[in-house]
Amino acid sequence: MIDGLYKATLDRFWNRLARGLVILGFSANGVTWTGLALATLVSALYLIHPNPLLYGCALLLVVTFDALDGAVARITNTCTRYGGYLDAVVDRYQEMIFLLAIGLVHGYWPELFLLITGSLLTSYHKARTAIEQPINNNAWPDLLERMERMILLGVGLILSQWIETPLLSLGWTRPFLADYLLVLAILTHLTAIQRFLRARRLLLKGASD
Repeated sequence: MIDGLYKATLDRFWNRLARGLVILGFSANGVTWTGLALATLVSALYLIHPNPLLYGCALLLVVTFDALDGAVARITNTCTRYGGYLDAVVDRYQEMIFLLAIGLVHGYWPELFLLITGSLLTSYHKARTAIEQPINNNAWPDLLERMERMILLGVGLILSQWIETPLLSLGWTRPFLADYLLVLAILTHLTAIQRFLRARRLLLKGASD
């Protein structure tokens, strides 16, 4: 949602951050692959030293770094269709790695299952619509896109270091992180539904034109 509504402003911000990577000789695809390697590394370290505070901070840093591949491509004038495709695929793998690490350390598999399926459906709705008819990739300012999901996931991990009480008051005693993941999963599925309705409207309008 943030990227869809404030893309021009965010692009200028990412471009400023990305200039250092360009000076260091990073290519856009190099940033993408490095982001995947960093996500794998910090997640492996989390399995060895399960500190939610450190992992949440590391996750946010990795997501910030990974967001710079598009900026590097713009600055170096190397935007390609393959680069966009690679970025989208690696983003999905990054998210799965983060959630797998949380599951292996904490459990909460039902919540994580709902979260990852909602994430994949959110991505799939736009991709499948693009097969049926041309779409504006930036005209989908939906509730929880990947950046918002990852930011909220990192924030939840950080907060769970200090908050132990349940987030939901439904008569049971559950850790804060379990409830937080459940709420995030519900919001992600609501985003998937929002995208379905947007796709339905676009496709029906296209059929009638």
